[in-house]
Amino acid sequence: MIELRETGELRDPVVIAAFEGWNDAGESASAVIEHLAMVWDAQVVAAVDPEDYYDFQVNRPQTLRIDGGRTIRWPTTRIMLARDAPIGRDVILIHGIEPSVRWRSFTTDVLAYAVHQGAQMMVLLGALLADVPHTRPIPVSMTTEDPDLLASMEDLEASTYEGPTGIVGVLADEAQELDVPVLSCWAAVPHYAGGAPSPKASLALLGRVEELLDCVIDDTALTEEARAWERGVDELAATDEEVADYVRQLEEAQDTAELPEASGDAIAREFERYLRRRDDGGARG
Repeated sequence: MIELRETGELRDPVVIAAFEGWNDAGESASAVIEHLAMVWDAQVVAAVDPEDYYDFQVNRPQTLRIDGGRTIRWPTTRIMLARDAPIGRDVILIHGIEPSVRWRSFTTDVLAYAVHQGAQMMVLLGALLADVPHTRPIPVSMTTEDPDLLASMEDLEASTYEGPTGIVGVLADEAQELDVPVLSCWAAVPHYAGGAPSPKASLALLGRVEELLDCVIDDTALTEEARAWERGVDELAATDEEVADYVRQLEEAQDTAELPEASGDAIAREFERYLRRRDDGGARG
């Protein structure tokens, strides 16, 4: 069950969701939702009843002191609305913890809310640990089973993954069954530096969200955090010869595997991002 607040009619809403836990290496995906909520001043408009879906011995409630009083913050999934997002449409942000039980009911509740609000598209964010170097751009794969999205976006591919899945995979499958256009973006986090936070991976996911929504998103805080993170991992490698050798091997493998065309596409995407930011800065200036 989802506890709701009245929102009124929304403008062509798009849903962006991420879940802490198995789907969220380095807390990279959930950090994107937190960042978007901050820069777009999103307000909580709904929440999943935690009693239905969470094992409180696994995800314990937290005691907080707010305004001199004591309160309990329960683990749950919260839904936020960004009405002033600079993309000409409303954005529904879903930030939660992967449920402990009753996944199918949880999925039904979340998607029923999205459909009721008229969601035009759902973007699911995730991150996984991978054999990639921290010194190179973080790879982000984008997949969908929606034929219209596949035909309209060059970087999208049909997923070929088989194996265990998380709540992100279940939501994607069920959304497709309901004819809600859905795509998944997954960042590859260097496994030797996979502890939270992982802001460089979050920044890479944010860049993909910018491309999908064709907008400029303030990334100042994430950019600074990503630079500090990379410097920290550089220092780790400098003090451990085995880590340094391993990073060099990963760099060589990635540089060899990347085709010139792929590198050219990456350069083109970064240049397009630069132009959008320059134009946006000029418009605001």
